[in-house]
Amino acid sequence: MKQILTVGRYFKSKYKQRVRKIPISLQGFTCPNIDGSVAKGGCTYCKNETFSPSLQNLPKTNITMNFQLKENTIINEQLETLKNQFNMHSSHHKDKFDTNKYMVYFQSFSNTYAPYNTLKTLYDEALRLQNVIGLSIGTRTDCVEDNVLELLGEYVKNGKEIWLEYGIQSIFNSTLKLINRGHGIEGAKELVAKTRSYGIKVCVHLIYGLPKEDSNMMLESLNEVISWGIDGIKIHPLYIVKDTIMEKMYDVGKYTPITLQEYTDLIVKSLQIMPNNIVVQRISAGAHDDSLVAPLWCFDKNIQMSYIREKLLQAKIVY
Repeated sequence: MKQILTVGRYFKSKYKQRVRKIPISLQGFTCPNIDGSVAKGGCTYCKNETFSPSLQNLPKTNITMNFQLKENTIINEQLETLKNQFNMHSSHHKDKFDTNKYMVYFQSFSNTYAPYNTLKTLYDEALRLQNVIGLSIGTRTDCVEDNVLELLGEYVKNGKEIWLEYGIQSIFNSTLKLINRGHGIEGAKELVAKTRSYGIKVCVHLIYGLPKEDSNMMLESLNEVISWGIDGIKIHPLYIVKDTIMEKMYDVGKYTPITLQEYTDLIVKSLQIMPNNIVVQRISAGAHDDSLVAPLWCFDKNIQMSYIREKLLQAKIVY
């Protein structure tokens, strides 16, 4: 049997105890293909609230983060949100799982897309929170400046666990254009190498089931990012939520979602070729409320994972 290096096994092996990632969503953060810097409207499938419910509870603000912002007048509110969300989630995991070590996961939008001083203030505060061993930062390949890599590299030198999570989604420029990604694949491989040169670990996100991609293309994306020397990976199916461009495509018959059987077959093939040293952080996803349009199998993660695990075991893979 092949045992996959899940994020749980990785942390347990390294720290000899359970480590939980605490998701954080901060007011004011956005993305350059939402705010019009590189594109308008965001990715065709994107609605951050569906995978980060805490966004719905954030106080409203007219201030948005970007590289040109001269003064961040909401930094104190962001710091307060950071502490409140951390305390809420960490208390839950402490009570339910007796967890004593945490990673702060800056999840929603592009969490390096802000002035350097803002990022340093937030990252520093996150690392001062009780029992935090490091950071995991979700972002895009066109949103990382050298001074931020240097800062994160200093944290690594001081013994912190630092990950950058890059949303690659696909290595095909035709696909990236079709989903209104706002950038191509050029330079991604070089950025991964540069990031890792600072001692920062890299987790790449891929989406299976993007429009006009077949199984060979999806596996080609996987093989390519593996060749970059990545440290971790997240794979999830494309699901359609309300109020997105993808919903409109689906409604008029221009897009057919991937089936659970097709997706599971791809996951089995993906994990069969996955190197043993890559941390597989996710192989499923969905929207667990009435925002989900299709496919309906993405509504219940337990049913989804039960089916996937069964097929993996038949292939002699333990996830």
